[in-house]
Amino acid sequence: MSEFRGRAIGIGPVRPEPAPLEPTGMPIARHPEPEEIECLIRNGELRTAIEPYLDESVWEIDFRSLPTEAENRFLESMLAWELAPLAPVARWFDPPLAMQPACTLDEDQLRERLWEVIERLHAKRIVLDFTDHLSDRDLYSLIRRDILPAKLKLVDLPDNYVHWDCSASDDGDPTAWLTYYASDEEREDWRLEEGRDPPPRAVPSHPRSLPVAEA
Repeated sequence: MSEFRGRAIGIGPVRPEPAPLEPTGMPIARHPEPEEIECLIRNGELRTAIEPYLDESVWEIDFRSLPTEAENRFLESMLAWELAPLAPVARWFDPPLAMQPACTLDEDQLRERLWEVIERLHAKRIVLDFTDHLSDRDLYSLIRRDILPAKLKLVDLPDNYVHWDCSASDDGDPTAWLTYYASDEEREDWRLEEGRDPPPRAVPSHPRSLPVAEA
């Protein structure tokens, strides 16, 4: 997945790679297997279902170079994205996920509740990125204030994850990312683009081992 600066990084349909070219030669006639016939029937169903949602960008993909099975996976991901409901993250849960104000919890209570919420978010395939510069209390407040109310697509696909960039700010200031997480190459690219030096590099003071997207 390609990263970009922002708040929530939703993984939408990923363009499939074309199939490798087969050596040229005399064509060999053969009858399709039952699985291939089912795959072709499914392809027709998916093309019909996705038709109302297509735009010009889809036709930039050369489907002729793709195996039908790969095309089907791509169309299924497109259809799931288009049909997914848009809802606040808190309402992805039943009952809706709620967090009491951080000021009402002591440190032990807050840490226990924070990790419970992190695990529940991960169960809904929401992954928190770039958190190590935040204290437990700051991260708890960020989840409660920014993530739970955020309206995102609830895409029901096992390999679809939402990556929430916890270094991003509302005004787009990249200071935290540049200071704690950007690579040397990314810092240099930013320097060349902005015409000024990035902030000094620092080691984040709250390292965590958080759940990650599963392959």
